[in-house]
Amino acid sequence: MKVHTQPGNCRPDQHDSRRNFLKGTIVTAAGAVVPNWGALVHSQTIAAEAKRLGKRCIMLYMEGGVSQIDTFDMKPGRPTAGPFRPIKTNVDGIQVCEYLPKMARHADKLAIIRSMKTKSVDHGIGGYHMHTCYPQSERVPHPEIGAMIAKYCDNPESDLPSFVKMGASGNYGAGYLGPKYDPFVLGTDGRLPGFTNPSVKPEVQERRGELLKFMEDQHAKVHQARPFASVREAELRTIRLMRARAAFDVNEEWEKARERYGDTHFGRGCFTAVKLAEAGVSFVEVGQWGYDSHNDNFSCHKSLLGRLDPAWSSLLEDLQVRGLLQDTLVVWTSEFGRTPLINSQAGRDHYGRAWTVVFAGGGIRGGQHYGASDKDGFDVAENPVSEGDYFATIYSALGMNHRKKHFLGTRPIWATPEGSKPIKQLLG
Repeated sequence: MKVHTQPGNCRPDQHDSRRNFLKGTIVTAAGAVVPNWGALVHSQTIAAEAKRLGKRCIMLYMEGGVSQIDTFDMKPGRPTAGPFRPIKTNVDGIQVCEYLPKMARHADKLAIIRSMKTKSVDHGIGGYHMHTCYPQSERVPHPEIGAMIAKYCDNPESDLPSFVKMGASGNYGAGYLGPKYDPFVLGTDGRLPGFTNPSVKPEVQERRGELLKFMEDQHAKVHQARPFASVREAELRTIRLMRARAAFDVNEEWEKARERYGDTHFGRGCFTAVKLAEAGVSFVEVGQWGYDSHNDNFSCHKSLLGRLDPAWSSLLEDLQVRGLLQDTLVVWTSEFGRTPLINSQAGRDHYGRAWTVVFAGGGIRGGQHYGASDKDGFDVAENPVSEGDYFATIYSALGMNHRKKHFLGTRPIWATPEGSKPIKQLLG
């Protein structure tokens, strides 16, 4: 199927919906806690630790499977190379695609892993695996990475959600961590849905909130069961979100940033991610869709990289200027790579045997690549990296225990599978 890459295109399942917004702001009928406004349930010790670490993560997720050979692991002169040319970067020995000229100036910040070797090579199962660290076939409700980071890197004093998601990448949820850590989903361009605008003036809303709190406090004196407490927490978190909703409004600043980031949904999403990280949100995922290039791979990637390059480079620049980059890990990833072999329709198909992800910031040592694929890109030639190693590196960079044990009932489950190892060469 041909990939359409016109700016602003949006699949039906990506449109804002009242259901998605309400999922982020209310509880279930059974009384499950609203996602990830965690300040009401954290101890002072945990609060102090989270405040001390101040770690954040922004994930740029290339939905569909981005081609490593046409971006960061180019094979000039080989039969698998394709028509794109490599260009020099600001680091000797590192080249990138000619359609990433702005990112070439940031190679000193990048740690490029060219030896990903993963198991799941279809979109649903691949997306699940690269979001949770576990194969979907296990039939265990594993939390996606944003939920895990929200749990352990949450800012307990913030009125904002700790896990925000925008754009295409699937919604795999918080799994066994519970609905408190589910993602808060925005539109593809980072906007809140229009119906979330307050219907009354702020002072009226404030009085209503005070009245609601008084009534709930009276109710709590008699009804102390956990479901009732969950409802009360949910209501209070919703009020707090409405107070803090200005953090999502980037309209005025976007007018000045639009030219640098590119006037696209993805560009605006990246700019919003910077603002949310600055406001203390622990994990933000921004998706760019359209990389499933089984045909017309090169026209597809040329178009998409033209939008990726200004947005990603400006995101790194703004994080650095604001003094946030050292504590904000930026991850560029996908569900898998694409085949070195170019098919009969000028496309590349799904591929997991040797592909590329990129880290920056967050204590990562930039200006390097790790691992390598063979001369034509068919297999990993050195230092293979599994899903578990990838997750362990992210968690370690954020100061988390990548072998943290959780329980599903009485069953122990670890954050990463046994044998997972962080890549020490990348960690500062």
